[in-house]
Parts: sequence; structure tokens; C-alpha cells
Amino acid sequence: MKERMRVLTLLLLGAAALGVAPAQRPVPTATATFAGGCFWSMQRIFDNVPGVTLATVGFSGGHTKKPSYKDVTSGKTGHLESVQVIYDPTRVSYETLLDTYWHNIDPLQADGQFCDHGSQYHTAIFYADSTQQRIAEASKQRLMQRFQQPIATLIIPAAPFYAAEEYHQYFYRKNPEHYEGYRKGCGQDRRLEDRWGKPAGASGAGR
Repeated sequence: MKERMRVLTLLLLGAAALGVAPAQRPVPTATATFAGGCFWSMQRIFDNVPGVTLATVGFSGGHTKKPSYKDVTSGKTGHLESVQVIYDPTRVSYETLLDTYWHNIDPLQADGQFCDHGSQYHTAIFYADSTQQRIAEASKQRLMQRFQQPIATLIIPAAPFYAAEEYHQYFYRKNPEHYEGYRKGCGQDRRLEDRWGKPAGASGAGR
């Protein structure tokens, strides 16, 4: 054992002398998928949550493969505008992502979100496994107790996710004036304040 440790130490010292860094462990990742109306806003929200490594806008929950944005907006594919969130579970929990999601939608609106009406704007939580399902169902029950009204948001199994066209990715960064004008005209912040109060901490991330 001592000889093995001596050899390992020599190897590490040799690597350091040559400027070779020891192999690093891969960063753990997990996936969460949410539909919250306009996916531009959903991406903005999760893009600003510490521990989230990637947020991609796209479509999920429908019955056709590789739909385009035009296909989905027709309302005929069954897809919801969604965001797929890749995150480091050692830095941010699924519970925190859920809390962020709830506080940035109107969970009582059944015909879409804010000024966007149609099936493609319905809200939904796509669970990847039984743990996510249990956590999501429990959080929905707490909201029902809080609002004393039916929660319109669906909790359904994860479905194939299709990334939207490149011009939709990070739209809020690429076209900030357009995005802010849309958000203001759609009344998002007014509705969120009516439902949740003014944003504070992680619960209001991205608003």
C-alpha cells in the first residue's frame, strides 16, 4: 500500500511539473421542463437562476415530430411552448426551480398566459421521474390551499422536446426593446404582482 501511494504521488508530481491538470469530475446535471406561456419569458427567468447551466426554448407535449414555430402557433400540433432547463442539482434544487416557475406564471389562467391565448400557451410541468412528479404535485396542492381555486397548470409526464428555431433562442437578449415592449403590452408584470405581490429573492427571479 505504501509503495502504491508513493507511485501515485510521484505521478501527480510529474503531471504538475509538466503542467498537466488532473482529470476533473464531470459536473452533475439534471433536466426540468416547464411550459409557462411565452417561452421568451420562461427562458429569461431560468437563464438568471444560479445553478442553471442551460435554458432552451422549444415545444413539448404534442403529437407531431420536429414541429416549426409556425406549426405550433396554429394550435394543431398539440405542443406547448416550453423551456428545457439543464441544471446542477448540487447548486439548485428542483423545488427552487418549481418555486421560480410558479411565481412567474398565473396558475389560475386556463386559456393561456396573460395576453397570449390558445392551447399552445397552456401551462404545464413535465416531470422526468416519480420524484419530480411527487414534488410537483405537492407544490400544486399548496397553491390550491393558498388560492382556494382550481390550479389550471397540468402536471404530466415528460414528452419529446424540440428546440425552437435559433432566432427564438435568447430573444430577450437579441431584441431587448421588442421583448420589453411585448412584455409590457401583454401586462405580465401587472398580473404577476396581482397574483404574487412584488418579486423578492429567488421567487421573483427573471421578472
